[in-house]
Amino acid sequence: MTALFSAVLVAALLPARGLFAELIDGLATAAIMLLFFMHGVKLPRDALWLALGNWRLHGTIIAISFGLFPLLGLGLMHLLGAVLSPQLWLGVLFLCVLPSTVQSSIAFTSIARGNVAAAVTAAGLSNLLGMVLTPLLVSVLIGTSGGAGIGFDQFSRILWELFFPFVAGQVLRPLFITWVSAHKGVVGFTDRSTIILAVYSAFSAAVVEGIWARIGWGEIGALMGLSGLLLALVMGLGWWTTGRLGFDRGDRIAMLMAGSKKSLAAGVPMAKVLLSASSVGMALLPLMIFHQIQLIVCAVLARRLGRAA
Repeated sequence: MTALFSAVLVAALLPARGLFAELIDGLATAAIMLLFFMHGVKLPRDALWLALGNWRLHGTIIAISFGLFPLLGLGLMHLLGAVLSPQLWLGVLFLCVLPSTVQSSIAFTSIARGNVAAAVTAAGLSNLLGMVLTPLLVSVLIGTSGGAGIGFDQFSRILWELFFPFVAGQVLRPLFITWVSAHKGVVGFTDRSTIILAVYSAFSAAVVEGIWARIGWGEIGALMGLSGLLLALVMGLGWWTTGRLGFDRGDRIAMLMAGSKKSLAAGVPMAKVLLSASSVGMALLPLMIFHQIQLIVCAVLARRLGRAA
């Protein structure tokens, strides 16, 4: 969190401009491709295929991530449209169509003593489907909110910068998994530094475009409240639905932790690919705030569920 908001602060004080901005953007793109290659290497195919048998649970989690979330985002935008600017609402809708997190979903499911194998599969499957569903849903929602939509260029960049590196990581997994497993600290640093670099690049462009002249502390406070409301609605409805469907406690916890999350690691690269440079900074602000709130809420909830077990 400190590094993330430090990147925003540095971008506010010393934004990248001109040739330096192009260099930073190129480095961020290369780092993003490496990040998705590493994700491909880390995802265990055997566990993925084995746990896919629990199709009811995974179908429910996917429906929540890519169905319930966008519907709630659109509903809140129509009910509370005056609370945020159109650019921030675009960011809220963008976070609603992102895939789930991987590391935190698994960690919190483990702490809460839920079905960890299901959380691993759900998070991996969500990220795989997100490479297709997120661009499609962004196109629909941007069109709904008066935007220009997503064209072939954005889909092409998704393929070359995100999907193909991921596939390459899966294909070359036998060659790299031993090294990746033995150097988790290096891999974790790569994950975090890539996100920080991409955030600095995005917010530098936003600062040059005058982001802080378009947003005030009142809107940031409203955004925090809206993020909390959105998370509460998703978790409450998801918990109630899985109870009605007769899921056991372990599966309900996996749904709660994997279905309610939105990935900053996937969101930052996708925003840079799918959205215009002038709107990326504003679009990432709701995601950054929601990401921190979800971690705090789920950490507290996971501990309580773990003690109850």
